[in-house]
Amino acid sequence: MADLNVNIGGLKLKNPVMTASGTFGYGEEFTDFIDLSRLGGIIVKGTTLHHREGNPYPRMAETPSGMLNAVGLQNKGVDYFIEHIYPRIKDVDTNFLVNVSGSSIDDYVATAEKISALDRIPGIELNISCPNVKEGGMAFGTSCKSAAEVVRAVRKAYSKTLIVKLSPNVTDITEIARAVEAEGADAISLINTLLGMAIDANRRRPILSTITGGLSGACVKPIALRMVWQTYHAVKIPIVGLGGIMNATDAIEFILAGASAIEIGTANFIDPQISVKIVDGIAEYLEANNISSVQDLIGGLIV
Repeated sequence: MADLNVNIGGLKLKNPVMTASGTFGYGEEFTDFIDLSRLGGIIVKGTTLHHREGNPYPRMAETPSGMLNAVGLQNKGVDYFIEHIYPRIKDVDTNFLVNVSGSSIDDYVATAEKISALDRIPGIELNISCPNVKEGGMAFGTSCKSAAEVVRAVRKAYSKTLIVKLSPNVTDITEIARAVEAEGADAISLINTLLGMAIDANRRRPILSTITGGLSGACVKPIALRMVWQTYHAVKIPIVGLGGIMNATDAIEFILAGASAIEIGTANFIDPQISVKIVDGIAEYLEANNISSVQDLIGGLIV
């Protein structure tokens, strides 16, 4: 059997397959379909300091080879997670990470500090694609300065594994990656959704209530692959790749481009068993090609 173990900073995963925030709930929703302990990790839905209702409906739209979403980080807040969700998931034999979001640096820090106290949560994924309300709504992750500021502040308050999720809606993804690496990120995940929109021609109106939303699914894969490959050659910390991974071949391509692990997102809505199928598919690929460890594939693209 090939060795599927990988490391994300100091975090050891039994295999490189994780589920993406916002597409897998808290994991509990999928227990009728898969054994959660077979996954390398589960990143729970975006969690904020306070309760958020999210955006008005409609907030999802199907697009060719993908989907748009403008859910708006609907969640009941970090205290609800600690009191009600954490006790139910803490004994599952996999790594649960919390995706942390905020509207200010203080929000991020306070949420990270609360999660830090949870023994069975070994890391967080910092979503810096959120709008910084104190700076007029520009996302933290779209400038080196603001990305560095929020990571620096959270790093001081949080000692466990810190993965920073990067926005693709930037001119040069490698600049942002270097900025967060310099401030102590243990790893980076990319890409978050691309900004898009959909129009109802008959009504001559936007389909989403927010007009624009985040594009995900198979259609974004070539962009995500390119950004992972570029970033792999720009930083020394591990990369978690995501964006349009629909099967094991897609996952292997991301690993070859430089990802140490991957996240499954939109594909979970199509096939609730896809994550474990991808685990098996990676193992089969390694065995078929006489590769003893998945770590030997990381960054193995021949150019």
